[in-house]
Amino acid sequence: MNQFLEIKGLTKQFGGLTAVNDVSFSVDAGEVAALLGPNGSGKTTLLNMISGALAPTRGTIALGGETISSLPPHQIARHGVARTFQLVRILPSLTVAENVIAALAFRPSPLWGSAARDQAHALLAQVGLADRGGEHADDLTYIDQKRMELARALAAEPRLLLLDEWLSGLNPTELRVGIDLILSLRDRGMTIILVEHIMEAVRALCGRAVVMNVGTKIAEGPTADVLADPAVIAAYLGDGHA
Repeated sequence: MNQFLEIKGLTKQFGGLTAVNDVSFSVDAGEVAALLGPNGSGKTTLLNMISGALAPTRGTIALGGETISSLPPHQIARHGVARTFQLVRILPSLTVAENVIAALAFRPSPLWGSAARDQAHALLAQVGLADRGGEHADDLTYIDQKRMELARALAAEPRLLLLDEWLSGLNPTELRVGIDLILSLRDRGMTIILVEHIMEAVRALCGRAVVMNVGTKIAEGPTADVLADPAVIAAYLGDGHA
């Protein structure tokens, strides 16, 4: 495998608070890697730095051998980074399809007009929202808003997809569908970092995991080994019944 994403010494400080402290790891091309840790461990802050929403205090992020950590978010997006958010962010005044079309206009090879509409509906069908494009985004259930947000992320033609608890809140049937969808993205060659608390999904999707606690990386390796690590159990799993 080829290292696609390489993070070296990544640190983010907010005044006297160090949210991410000297974290280093890499992700291979086509890999689905888990980023685990208790709430407040710095996972979302790290994703925010990868996507450009936050600038690192120190350290570097390289994508495909090119440093992106000094770039603004729109340029990082053009390098092929897309994400979903722990709290869904929609454009509520637009239809479901228009939310996706908005992203199609800003990808490296923009789509407009009927081509954009056709592609938006194809992406919505892919995430389980076929024939829902004409509905208003704010009329969707929370779960369907998450599906729409994923379609919008995929519209950007990402090489690296950051999923921040995208599977949370799904019932068992929806969870299985969501896992299968992520597996299909992996099979198409997409590289994915998955922040998730649902261990069933982590085991099904991720061959390797990185674990953070209080801003620091405390474990990295094959998922089964990491989940059995006493330090991980103490910091994250608590009762040892992941």
